[in-house]
Amino acid sequence: IKERLDFSCALFNKNGSLIANAPHIPIHLGAMSESIKAVIKKNKKNIFPGDSFIHNSPYNGGTHLPDITIITPIFLKNTSSPSFYVASRAHHADIGGVSPGSMPAYSSHIDQEGTVFNGEKIVSNYLFLEKKIMKMFLKGPYPARNVKSNIADLKAQLAAAESGKNNILRIIKKYGIKTVSAYMIHVQNNAEESIRKVISKLKNGYFKTSMDNNASIKVQIIVDKNKRNITFDFSGTSAQRIDNFNAPKAVTRSAILYVLRTLVKENIPLNDGCLIPVSIVLPENLMLNPAYPAPVVAGNVETSQTIVDALNGALKVQAACYGTMSNFTFGNDNFGYYETICGGEGASYDHNGTSAIHCHMTNTRLTDPEILESRYPVRLIKFLIRKNSGGKGRYKGGNGTIREIEFRKNMTATILSNRREVAPFGILGGGPGLTGQNILKRVNKKNVILKSCDTININKGDRIIIKTPGGGGFGKKL
Repeated sequence: IKERLDFSCALFNKNGSLIANAPHIPIHLGAMSESIKAVIKKNKKNIFPGDSFIHNSPYNGGTHLPDITIITPIFLKNTSSPSFYVASRAHHADIGGVSPGSMPAYSSHIDQEGTVFNGEKIVSNYLFLEKKIMKMFLKGPYPARNVKSNIADLKAQLAAAESGKNNILRIIKKYGIKTVSAYMIHVQNNAEESIRKVISKLKNGYFKTSMDNNASIKVQIIVDKNKRNITFDFSGTSAQRIDNFNAPKAVTRSAILYVLRTLVKENIPLNDGCLIPVSIVLPENLMLNPAYPAPVVAGNVETSQTIVDALNGALKVQAACYGTMSNFTFGNDNFGYYETICGGEGASYDHNGTSAIHCHMTNTRLTDPEILESRYPVRLIKFLIRKNSGGKGRYKGGNGTIREIEFRKNMTATILSNRREVAPFGILGGGPGLTGQNILKRVNKKNVILKSCDTININKGDRIIIKTPGGGGFGKKL
């Protein structure tokens, strides 16, 4: 978490609506308020000063299981219910599941993806419930592989919550609760008006795009310029899947919030006011509205990227980005390591796509090579820009990357990716970016082309080469 900065912190009102956040991971931030509301609903008469809660259930506001949210209520003097909540969401390197790193390629049930928390208390009356949490991590057929690391990370999240709580109380002490509450309402009203201004300039749109697993996402955008409202209708999208590309409702909501925020030129904080003019149609049994026990680990990281590309395609504002987080995990019974790998940005009007960058729903770093090699039995052989992988057009798509890692011990590795079969699309006459490629280079020099999603047993001396896609081009070349 510390090295990759795969975490997000935010402030919520007494109802669980997002007020403000640190500008970090879009997929976290747009979804977190659903988690807060789920915890409030579950614990209506069980929230007291000195409590904190733990949550990651994908059917109640979670994204995928490794993203654990810690929620702390803030009580003011002489109040019997919380006035605010602070929360952090962080991607834990391993929380159990069938493969190290908790990002399995072939999960078919949520239990295979790790430990599920559903709004339980992690702190009660200022006491950290360590034994209870450790027991939850270790129960079941697929326990977490390094619970001490999980506990340390959770303590860091709790410390972050305490810092946020103290800062809010300090601000209230300085300015008074009436002023603070008034400004919280103001930022939401301002966000709502900013989005309505954007909506008044948009047109109706439709887009359909496919994924490597033959799933498709359809979105119809309907703009009501009189009311300055907008509807996103995902009817016709593929049904809930047996693979793990199902995206929880909170993920779809988060993608929409992110896209709308990118269209606002003013510097406003991302918050729930942005969604007041928005209606979202998500019929039941869609892969974007899954029900228990649907697996979801790729929905958060892969399907979310496709949703954003489809929205941008329907609005005709940007070609597809590399369209995948290229999730790479490896480990054994004692540890799990996880990283996402950058690619090429899609081109847009008057803007070539940036090369080798994290786009859209991810905003993380890669672990520094020195730290990667000192902490894990691997060697980074190369990491470079994949030249000429961006789509052609009046404005060119950004280039992807090539990352090659050699293993110094036997272990298991998993790649969870997309856009290895279906290329990132260009728009308005722009060309597609190159598809990605996953390669296993055995110690005997024999190369094996891996699937978009694959799990392999690694031998000492083997290498994995991951070529990430480029972004699509924008407009016909003059």
